[in-house]
Amino acid sequence: MEVNADFFKRAVVHAARIPWVPSPIAGVERRMLDRIGEEVARATSIVRYAPNSHFAAHTHGGGEEFFVLDGVFSDEYGDFPAGSYIRNPPGSRHTPGSDRGCTIFVKLWQFDPDDRTHLRIDATKMPFSPAPDQPGVAVLPLYQDARENVRLEQWGADAQILLPPTSGVEILVLDGGFSDGNETFERQSWLRLPPGNMLRARSGANGCHVWIKTGHLAHPQTAPRSQAAHSS
Repeated sequence: MEVNADFFKRAVVHAARIPWVPSPIAGVERRMLDRIGEEVARATSIVRYAPNSHFAAHTHGGGEEFFVLDGVFSDEYGDFPAGSYIRNPPGSRHTPGSDRGCTIFVKLWQFDPDDRTHLRIDATKMPFSPAPDQPGVAVLPLYQDARENVRLEQWGADAQILLPPTSGVEILVLDGGFSDGNETFERQSWLRLPPGNMLRARSGANGCHVWIKTGHLAHPQTAPRSQAAHSS
């Protein structure tokens, strides 16, 4: 399966407008944003767990990164409410699920193979800082290494957002909205720009809260080898 698999092209999915697709696990549904592969895939998705839905224990051969959008995600390492950012590196193992139900934004098989950094952050307990070169923008760093930069940003009302050409960027709207040219982005809208592209956006009248990743799209994006199904 291929979904938005040409990483040299701009890609947009207004996820809140598309139907949920059942996964192989009862009670778990997803909205696919990009994907290379079948049940084991290099994938970016929004995944919804119904209350009392759980996966069996499994290993993430290519790593898993996710941000909890609502509800409470759980595994043997804890309960992670909305605003939690988790990185489970290649080779990590867990038993995910949700007693109350939750929705997560998840990226699979997109790690450096040698990355072994576990990360669990409750972003609701961390402060934003004004961006020194962007009026009306505040930033909360989540993760950075030589390969990628992951952060949350708050854009004030009617702010002009200029993101110069980078090694690729992905943006997910968490709350509020923005416009890019003639296109309007709302909650759960996702934008991917390939390396060398510049973002010129304007936040809406109520501002905008976004998840952003840059740098990672400069690296080859390939399908993983087959293995057991997991939370994609």
